[in-house]
Amino acid sequence: MTDPAYPPEASVASGCPFSGAGNPRAAHVPGPVYRKPFWRARLPEVSREIAALDARRDCQRIVHLLTNYEFPFDIVRSTEIALFHTYGSRSVSRLLDRTGEFNKRGQKRYDDTRLLIARFMECGWEGEDGRRSLEQMNHIHSFFRIPNEDFLFVLWTFIDFPIQWMNDFGWRPFTAHEQEAWFHYWCEVGRRMGLKDIPEDKAAYDAFIRDYEAREFVPNEASHRVARSTVDILAGWVPGPLRPLVAPISLSLVPPRLLPAIQFEAPPAWVGGLVRGALKLRKRVKRHVSLERYPSTLETTRNRTYPGNTYRIEGLGPDYAHRDAE
Repeated sequence: MTDPAYPPEASVASGCPFSGAGNPRAAHVPGPVYRKPFWRARLPEVSREIAALDARRDCQRIVHLLTNYEFPFDIVRSTEIALFHTYGSRSVSRLLDRTGEFNKRGQKRYDDTRLLIARFMECGWEGEDGRRSLEQMNHIHSFFRIPNEDFLFVLWTFIDFPIQWMNDFGWRPFTAHEQEAWFHYWCEVGRRMGLKDIPEDKAAYDAFIRDYEAREFVPNEASHRVARSTVDILAGWVPGPLRPLVAPISLSLVPPRLLPAIQFEAPPAWVGGLVRGALKLRKRVKRHVSLERYPSTLETTRNRTYPGNTYRIEGLGPDYAHRDAE
């Protein structure tokens, strides 16, 4: 239950059933909204609630708690690397390169993708805003012929990379219960995207991905161009003198098997050692100290393309995919 000393955050989107302000029937377990004093590393009530929920039935609520309370920074970073990993697929990259969105409107493309995905992670697919975000993402995809196996590959990265990141750099790893909920959540997202033949368990999915990457992870210019554009986006976030460091730091965190496909040289080993060492030091410190707010929502994070978070969900994505809200 929510401690009266920690009142609900008013900034959470009202269209999210987990905000405490939405329709309580909009999701299986709307649940309380927690808030912690800044001097507390975290509230044990969050992990206790996760452990008490059902990994399948309540996976929306569990993903919300993991994303907005337990690991807000880590999940954003791990999903960024997951998206970067998808550029290794020549099929995926050729489509992304052909749209020209990364080259012409890279920051907007990044922000639109982040907002759509983060919204249905925050609200679930049954919350109003989560449902609209998933519908808008499906609408954008409808303009292209995308092979089912490409969709499965991209979906897998959102399952696998956060789990691996928490093992390496999270203040704690996902529990087996949380991993199960994470897997079921993304598989249901895939079904709501119309994907076929989603593997039934993580081991089968991993085997499918090994075969897929053996076919699709080949050096090609489209993969290089999309990866280069993304590195340029990231470099734009830091002062000019620091921009040459962005590529080696970023590339030190991706799986080595990605680098030949995107035609990038591996960064010096010492760079990877420093980056990973710094993240592991953060991991140890964060077990005891955390200044992240509860909950960390889209409304409390910086948005470069839409200052003040003034955007319509149906207006995200390329201009040709904009539509009126239903």
